[in-house]
Amino acid sequence: MTHDFDPDLADAAPRLRPLDYADPVSARAALRAVMARQPRHEPVSEVLVRDQTVPGPVGAPGVVVRLHRPAARVDPLPALVFPHWGGFVTGDLDTVDTAATRIADLVGAVVVSPDYRLAPEHPYPAGLEDCYAALEWTVAEAAALGVDADRVAVGGFSAGGALAAGLALLARDRSGPRVCFQYLLFPQLDDRLTTPSARSFVDTPMLDRRSLELSWGHYLGGAAASGHAAPARAEDLSGLPPAFVGVCEYDPLRDEGIDYAHRLAASGVEAELAHYSGAFHGSIGLAHAASSRRMIADQVTALRRALHP
Repeated sequence: MTHDFDPDLADAAPRLRPLDYADPVSARAALRAVMARQPRHEPVSEVLVRDQTVPGPVGAPGVVVRLHRPAARVDPLPALVFPHWGGFVTGDLDTVDTAATRIADLVGAVVVSPDYRLAPEHPYPAGLEDCYAALEWTVAEAAALGVDADRVAVGGFSAGGALAAGLALLARDRSGPRVCFQYLLFPQLDDRLTTPSARSFVDTPMLDRRSLELSWGHYLGGAAASGHAAPARAEDLSGLPPAFVGVCEYDPLRDEGIDYAHRLAASGVEAELAHYSGAFHGSIGLAHAASSRRMIADQVTALRRALHP
């Protein structure tokens, strides 16, 4: 299939093959290699980075979180709980370093990234529960962290977006921490893969239908999906925090993101939807492209508006 990519992305697109989640160990190594080649964000002012182990879910080990804090900002700061991407199967704390540094620097927020347990070794709900433990800790320790407990958001890209949306639902359903905002960029929300984009895009860069089938298979581990695991399945979206949802034109996840934003709005939730023409899944990593610059600008604007009202 021919795709009319952003001209800045067209040359790179054929080289950016999806990760092969059939072999999780090799896929993890491949993602580490990809992220090691990404250009770093050079902060305008110093961003302090440290790792800390926080209490995990009941009966589970502690969760290591990485905190990115803008050094020059005055406390209390807002916070963003920001799970990494990687199809629930790959990724680690280093995966999000560039994005988390950029958000801490340009938004002025403490970014909390949990090193959640990965599938298939740890299928749902392990990863989501680890992220929820990190959210609970962030709010409980807000004073010690120099964080405003009333300005804690969740966000993520791809599978990180699924986890962020799942956190918003879980916090609502458990009467847990108040989440003030959810930022979801090309989120992976629906295991059913029945949308037109999920059916059509079998040859797109970075992510295609086969990789999604493998990703969901590992994450669900053969169990039936719930609305917390696959947020598109949630029947009731009322009472959720305001949302920004960004989707890419040539991404199998495009239509489920659009549907989710529309359903949020229909449920009375403030929801902003951005569609990035000519872009594909994960193309924000090619920061020179016009569509990527727009994604980053929208990201900073949306988070600033939500976290510094």
